[in-house]
Amino acid sequence: MNPKAPRTIAKKTITDEEKIILKKIGNKLKLLRKDAGYTSYEYFAYENNISRPQYGKYEGGANIQLNTLIRILSHLNISLEDFFKGM
Repeated sequence: MNPKAPRTIAKKTITDEEKIILKKIGNKLKLLRKDAGYTSYEYFAYENNISRPQYGKYEGGANIQLNTLIRILSHLNISLEDFFKGM
């Protein structure tokens, strides 16, 4: 194998069940943001040094990495455990 050859990464298809879960995560992020007093996702993202377009996608149900979710939750002063309670 040529070490300089580009590697291809297989894209995993997100299942319908995963889409539902991601949408729930996005809805909860939106609710928590509003509860924290941020009426605009863009302002929240800007204030917390998060990509505004990407954060908007997270609230819309886009796939989110765990470390990113933890970082966002830290800005909202909520633990990962508390975030997933009742989901």
